[in-house]
Amino acid sequence: MTKRFALGIDLGTSNSALAYRPLDGDETPQVLPVPQLLSFQSLGERDTLPSAIYLPLEQEAAATGARLPWEEGSPLTAVVGEFARAHGALSPERLVTSAKSWLCNPNIDPEQPLLPWQSDLGERKISPLTASRCYLEHLRQAFFRHLEAAGETPDLADCEIVLTVPASFDEVARLHTHLAAEAAGWGEVTLLEEQQAAFYHWIDSHGDQWREQVSPGDLVLICDVGGGTADFSLVAVAERNGELHLERVSVGDHLLLGGDNMDLALAHHLKAELEGQGQKIDNWQFHSLVHACRLGKEKLFADGDLEQYPISLASRGSSLFARTLTTQLRRELLTRVLLDGFFPAVTIDQHPQRRRHFGLREFGLDYAAEPALSKHLAEFLARSWQNVQSRDELRALVGDRFGEHQGLRFLRPNAVLFNGGVFKAAPLRQRMLDILAAWNDGAPVRELAGAHFDLAVAKGAAAFAGIRATGQGIRIKAGTARSYYIGLESTMPAVPGFTPPLKAICVVPQGMEEGSDMALPDQEFGLITGEPVEFRFFSSSIRAGDQVGDVVEGEDDLEETAQLEVTLPPASGQIGEFLPVTLHSVVTELGTLELWMRHAASGKEWKVEFNVRPQ
Repeated sequence: MTKRFALGIDLGTSNSALAYRPLDGDETPQVLPVPQLLSFQSLGERDTLPSAIYLPLEQEAAATGARLPWEEGSPLTAVVGEFARAHGALSPERLVTSAKSWLCNPNIDPEQPLLPWQSDLGERKISPLTASRCYLEHLRQAFFRHLEAAGETPDLADCEIVLTVPASFDEVARLHTHLAAEAAGWGEVTLLEEQQAAFYHWIDSHGDQWREQVSPGDLVLICDVGGGTADFSLVAVAERNGELHLERVSVGDHLLLGGDNMDLALAHHLKAELEGQGQKIDNWQFHSLVHACRLGKEKLFADGDLEQYPISLASRGSSLFARTLTTQLRRELLTRVLLDGFFPAVTIDQHPQRRRHFGLREFGLDYAAEPALSKHLAEFLARSWQNVQSRDELRALVGDRFGEHQGLRFLRPNAVLFNGGVFKAAPLRQRMLDILAAWNDGAPVRELAGAHFDLAVAKGAAAFAGIRATGQGIRIKAGTARSYYIGLESTMPAVPGFTPPLKAICVVPQGMEEGSDMALPDQEFGLITGEPVEFRFFSSSIRAGDQVGDVVEGEDDLEETAQLEVTLPPASGQIGEFLPVTLHSVVTELGTLELWMRHAASGKEWKVEFNVRPQ
């Protein structure tokens, strides 16, 4: 069936967005204005949907005078979007945020109701999966109403849909993102890395002229820092048969570090100044201070002539003695806290220190302990060199784009594409360019011009959806961002006090592309029918050279992802029989990973499930 629309969905940690383009013309992707509550009594449209849910009090729900078209006639149980974030900041125990970060947290079951985190709402709590579904359903309803207003009949069969995820998401997080999209009524969606989407938008927005900004031999850093997270990717540019060829060669870890941390840091500094003057700041005022710091940060970075931004903090209550506190966000403080705290000029060998944890540690999101993004970037470039060196093809792609500092080898990008709202601030982009140039022996690193920091991911996803639907346009060669392994205990005689060492067998190599499958025919697993069997499952972002069947001794370079579980039904009606099976891996056209156990004698197959519930 011929598709009529290409859709791109950015399910962001802080903000979500949808872009679309008709496929019967040459239009560039357009951002969908998203209807949402701006107060309990008013509606409005915004280009983004803040990824926030407020769970209202009964009296608030009853008094609400504004309702979204698709919610009329039903009780108001949740508010999504801009007003949810603003009003929820005053009642954080009723505010759900960072659902996407919880979705990829390996220590929780994302289908269990646990948000708002540490609140006392009991049965009102929702799961990270449900929160993600709410954002995606809101966007679907908004798109349907947009089509209806234009005289169109909504039909998802007419749409090629691409949904973005961080490149660093493991297969469990990708699986749950896919489940959230299905639950939201989107049907089949293709998953695409956010950093690739930003690159696709840059290509699409420049037409044929993008080829004038990059050349064979270039190594492009995609530096993506949003409200709550940071991600890095590297794309190599080569020439194949006279045409430019793009290949993603490395991805970094998913860092819970972004613009929200910066607003919080500024607020803490101003709070300390006010308290040093004898003022007392309560929790409600502090939340207002954080919000004001965000506005002031954006204003000061946008206007280079402005030296300070006034901030007023009202007191709650009707007391005659209640008064408004005033202060200033000064450019000097902004520069000192943000540039020196989050973007310090460091050497390439200054990496984040792994903080030791003493005694009990509060459970929650795994926030980055080191705020210096430049240190995280330095570590990423060093780990990327390890990854590239493990495979001949990647080493040839990168060529001489590496350096060495006191025995430490690292990749040296010569171009950078910035993405994320943080980089709307020109001083932050310039600081990163200066740091990269210092690591590049002083040679300047150029910024790829024309980036759209807030909406590039949604627009790029729509551009990629158009490529999938029409088969026309350049594609980035990428595949799986990680290699995956099944862990097996070594077979050896029992020795008191000694645990057999673990070895891991590669079942999915890094870069395995969508629509491909691989078998592990030489490794048989003996399984007992009728009994659940679990396997430890690992991944790595720095072992690109491992191929299917390769064995890794030990687990130092591997990260445990989840457990795999399979129960084989009896082949001949008897429980407990022994079956030799082999493993078969598939990366679907939609970008999801499937693992199957295959019994050669009967030809039967059983799907291996991810057991995501923490042990």
